[in-house]
Amino acid sequence: MLNTFCKMPLWEAAPSLIKVAQGTLPAETVICGATLVNVCTAELQEDTDVALWGGRIAYVGDATHCIGEGTLVVEADGQFLAPGFLDGHIHVESSMLTMSEYAQAVVPHGTVGIYMDPHEIANVLGLPGIALMEAESRCTPLKTMITTPSCVPAVPGFEDTGAALGPDDIRETMTWPSVVGLGEMMNFPGILAGAPAVLAECAETLKADKVVTGHYAVPETDRGLNAYIACGIRCCHESTRAEDALAKMRLGMYAMLREGSAWRDLAQLAPVIASGAVDTRFACLVSDDTHPHTLVAKGHLDHILRRAIEEGIDPITALQMVTINTATCFRMDHELGSVTPGKCADLVLLASLESFEVARVFIDGEEVAREGHPSFKPRAYTYPEWATHTMHVGTAITAETFAIPVPASEDAQTSGTMPVLSPMPPLEAPSALVSEPTLDPVPASEGATESASAPAPGPMHTPGDGTPPPSGTVWIRAIEVIPERVGTVERHIEVSVVDGCAEADPGQDVLKAFVFERHNSTGSFGYGFVKGFGITRGALASTVAHDAHNLLVLGSNDADMALAANTLIASEGGMVAVQDGRVLGHVTLPIAGLMSTLKATEMAEQVAALEEAWKLMGSPLPSPFMTMALIPLACLPELRLTNCGLVDCVNFAFAPLFVR
Repeated sequence: MLNTFCKMPLWEAAPSLIKVAQGTLPAETVICGATLVNVCTAELQEDTDVALWGGRIAYVGDATHCIGEGTLVVEADGQFLAPGFLDGHIHVESSMLTMSEYAQAVVPHGTVGIYMDPHEIANVLGLPGIALMEAESRCTPLKTMITTPSCVPAVPGFEDTGAALGPDDIRETMTWPSVVGLGEMMNFPGILAGAPAVLAECAETLKADKVVTGHYAVPETDRGLNAYIACGIRCCHESTRAEDALAKMRLGMYAMLREGSAWRDLAQLAPVIASGAVDTRFACLVSDDTHPHTLVAKGHLDHILRRAIEEGIDPITALQMVTINTATCFRMDHELGSVTPGKCADLVLLASLESFEVARVFIDGEEVAREGHPSFKPRAYTYPEWATHTMHVGTAITAETFAIPVPASEDAQTSGTMPVLSPMPPLEAPSALVSEPTLDPVPASEGATESASAPAPGPMHTPGDGTPPPSGTVWIRAIEVIPERVGTVERHIEVSVVDGCAEADPGQDVLKAFVFERHNSTGSFGYGFVKGFGITRGALASTVAHDAHNLLVLGSNDADMALAANTLIASEGGMVAVQDGRVLGHVTLPIAGLMSTLKATEMAEQVAALEEAWKLMGSPLPSPFMTMALIPLACLPELRLTNCGLVDCVNFAFAPLFVR
């Protein structure tokens, strides 16, 4: 794959690199006296020099002969010299930072390059949104390799997004110099069913000789996984069990071990690497999603390296998993990922291989960070107005909007399409999303009500139909979230009926949930119930709601839910916590409803205040808004909620809210 991410192409630099290596042309920079972490051989080479020219490495060894009158000499004093870190799978939008602010936050932590899947902004603004982020990335030294989002929308027919991408769009972006592959292929059922449009996206990527990245989120690792890999998908970050990661590595797929702000899989996955029983060349460490407070308080890939060591992974092996393994995964190891002649001079100096404290960072041979602070200032970049005004809900939201009427007829209970309050045509699961046989569910939490025990509900009522409103209870489907996991569990729970409407039940940890379409003013919305957030009183809302990023509102009472929703409409997106008619915490995200122009430290303060509000409201979840953000993600099992209704994400069909 042609690399356009170095200051000077190798064919142009080669004549001078040859001279520098032999001492007939002085190096521009020489780093002297380092302990080289050789990720090619897993060795430590003491007292090693590295000579740089034209943004590339010319020589590794005793570089005395490379030093001339104008050479900049950097004394390493025995510090560990390693390749700069590469994040193989990241959604920058989930940091809530612009590309400029994100680069200033991660580069001082040793990150020199990212493989970015901008499918969050793509779902809101399409290819023009991706182009905005790509343009801003060129204002920073951080190497930003783009994988074009593959699933926009993530589940066609089950949600409404602000844009849609297809094979023609994929073909177009494969000509962009910044694009190195296809973003995570979440539509694994479509792959297994041979859906033409899904396979066409992979085909356009492969025809361009670029990498297809994956998202295989089920524990079936036999026929389905073989078929998924056989279509050319090279890596996957969705393993949550050690046996899943091992199965993928055995089949030649790169297993990307994820450790983000909310999705902390490393504890479960590390044993397959730490055991030393298998070759680890097909293993990478990635962040996927990282909130600003994590970046500020803990770091980026340096933090994940420390976590890897805590889980028993050898330090050099861990370094390989964020350098040469990642570069090889994307077929860019001929240019990136090692401290060897000819490669890009993307380097880090580390105080130790235990703390991974980053002393200095170099990209293309130029120092870009020292002692935790960036040495660069990004060029100014301004987002256009159309990218900062994206809240088009199309309906007035009041407390009455959040009433959930109990249907009058049993037909409505079993129709397979959740009743919605606004007019929506009935939707059917597209053939591309016909799933494999039912898969093992996510483990249930202790004490949860099993669905098999749910009896049929009593008489049902729709306000205004002439029948008296029932008192008593009704059984509903609820989405139960699991701390630090991406999966959900479907629960059948008995809730109260008041004036003909099903109510939230904080005593059972059950809240109402609504998703409003916010891109095209359709006025559509779906509703249901969620469990597991621990909120006893109040409401929460967010426009960070994967992947369609519609307006998501949870709450114990209708008035607070209305206040939360309208607060975000007024601020052009963001996240908010409300209790008893008062806003406790509010993060504004005016760029596509996903990002802010604030600095990482300022965003970290806002997010920290919001999480304190969550705690005051009773939630025990770590990074609770990231857990909340996945409630509408209808490509992950078991049950999700979109603006079109409840979705059974095992069988890919709409599910009725009320249970017989």
